[in-house]
Amino acid sequence: MTRRAWVRLDNASNIFLAARSDADPKVFRTSAEVDHEVDPMLLQQALDLTYERYPLYHAVLRRGVFWYYLQDSDLHPTVTADARPTCAPIYQADRLGLLFRVMHHRRRIILEIFHALSDGTGALWFLSDLLAAYIRLRHPEPPLEAAAAEETRTDPARADASPRPGDDPAGTPHELASDSFAHYFRRPPRARRGDPPASESAFSRAAAPAPLTVDESARPAPAEPPSPRTPRRRPGARACRVRGTRTPDNRTRAVELTVPAQEVLALARAEGVALTMYLTAVFFESIRLSSGGLGRARTLAASVPVNLRQFYPSTSARNFFATVRVEHTYGEGPDDLGSICRRLEAQFRPKASAEALGKKLRRFIRFERMAGLRIVPRPLKDVLLGLINWANNRGLSVAVSNLGRVSLPDPAESHVGRMLFQVSAVRPQFCAMSHAGQLTITFTSPFTETDHVREFARLLTRRGLNVRVAAARVTEAELAEGEGLAKGEGLSEGES
Repeated sequence: MTRRAWVRLDNASNIFLAARSDADPKVFRTSAEVDHEVDPMLLQQALDLTYERYPLYHAVLRRGVFWYYLQDSDLHPTVTADARPTCAPIYQADRLGLLFRVMHHRRRIILEIFHALSDGTGALWFLSDLLAAYIRLRHPEPPLEAAAAEETRTDPARADASPRPGDDPAGTPHELASDSFAHYFRRPPRARRGDPPASESAFSRAAAPAPLTVDESARPAPAEPPSPRTPRRRPGARACRVRGTRTPDNRTRAVELTVPAQEVLALARAEGVALTMYLTAVFFESIRLSSGGLGRARTLAASVPVNLRQFYPSTSARNFFATVRVEHTYGEGPDDLGSICRRLEAQFRPKASAEALGKKLRRFIRFERMAGLRIVPRPLKDVLLGLINWANNRGLSVAVSNLGRVSLPDPAESHVGRMLFQVSAVRPQFCAMSHAGQLTITFTSPFTETDHVREFARLLTRRGLNVRVAAARVTEAELAEGEGLAKGEGLSEGES
């Protein structure tokens, strides 16, 4: 019997296991709308092709005495209809199963992933290749065009090439060991106890934690010094905690907003800030307005993930991001939207610089390699990491995430419209991404209330934007309506 390849789960991913709950199973969803009703049979064929080129996605999660680990498997994914609540639990400790699912609903192709396996960027790589494979099956290229496309895809000098798993559309397994990545990647200096054997390279390299595949000698260039206007956090400042009525059976409340991407980007540029900070400021204002006043805790704080691949090029689809905390305290200066987003930008830029994130990454690597940490039993690690996560959550009001503008490989680009991103949430959160000129902002929350979403939409419509809204059913009354989407709580398609 051949021994299964396996890789120990890194401590960043262990946090997702320690922090998961019935209300927040640490699952996120990326989806895309195509220009026709999805063909489940073709989607299954596309999934078969894509799955073979992503060894990481073959993994199941196992529990050891001292750590969790990913193990290769012979399991095969099956496309299903989207019949579960959004971001329903994937990992179950008493059952071995793949850590992702692919679903379809009308014109949507949906990928859901357990966060301990991958992050949003890694999932987007898989979804992009899945969409490309599906569209090629749906719209076969004529022989001459196919030959030209194949020449373009295999040309190493093509201008749009970017290293990532599954980048070879021809269908061969991607081993993640190409010489073109040798400048950025290296193995740990010596084999460590508990690490996978070097001979099991295909799965082991694909599943290796991203921080351990980055060449630490490749330091990013120092960033500009922080602005002197960057506000300091007041000692003892308590972040406002958003509260509400828990949804029935702990399902995630999801509300989708769609706006023209260029128009909202123009609003951010007019304030001299990045789009993420502009949307975060609007989010803060919507929380304040919907609450009727923040009371004594006048500080709103948000967690913003930053993709580390932009500073440390890595083709690992595993989690490889750091979070940055930004905040605004009302009543301590101008509280208009423009002032708020500029203050947030002044905080975010130095914290999200290559230098600051590099220091955080190197501290993380040193912590991960501590000898004493390896002998702590896994159940105790779960308790410790859970406490760390709980303490961190107390300093946050909301969370935001922006995957940015997405470009798909041909021929998928011309057949895909809106793309969406959302996560299960322990607190109100929004996730944004744009494609085909449309920015989608998906709000998720463990609460039934959507007043903050209504205020968010109104703040944008007052600035001349056309906002389309759709809300998923979660309450008993909404589920009884029997419709695909509920226009409840004052929200309707096309208006706030």
